[in-house]
Amino acid sequence: MIVEKTVEYLKMHALVLATAESCTAGRIIALLAEVPGSGSLVECGYVVYSPEAKQRLQGVSAKTIADFNLTSVEVAREMVIGALRDSPATVAIATTGLCGTENVDGIPGGTVCFAWGFANADRYCVFTRKHCFFGERATMQHDAALYALEHLPHFHKRMLAGETV
Repeated sequence: MIVEKTVEYLKMHALVLATAESCTAGRIIALLAEVPGSGSLVECGYVVYSPEAKQRLQGVSAKTIADFNLTSVEVAREMVIGALRDSPATVAIATTGLCGTENVDGIPGGTVCFAWGFANADRYCVFTRKHCFFGERATMQHDAALYALEHLPHFHKRMLAGETV
């Protein structure tokens, strides 16, 4: 139901989506693809795991990675801006994190960082969040992808209201 509602929202607002997914491994695009007619709302989807891929394909700064870690809202922010810059999409979602139970570099397993970005006139409006998920790896990936899609309308409405973060 979440995915269908998000597809309807994208249609209603004539939004075209790009994604830059790390820990969700393309699940956002896969969920959208299950809804008939959603193909016209998707521009592209990147799956970028390595720091090098994030830098090369999304323009994430090596300094940002070094300063904040791959699992950070700062990296998610740069990923989402990179997806918007590299495509004609009007909205983008980025995910980076740890969909597993092991802690890495002091970051708890299940931590996922999100960014929702909107191309608004000649600038980008970006919102970020960090959320912790529980369960098996596949469950976390699925839940994180749903979380990303569920929150897209909320942040789009905030952008339309003139909020900036």
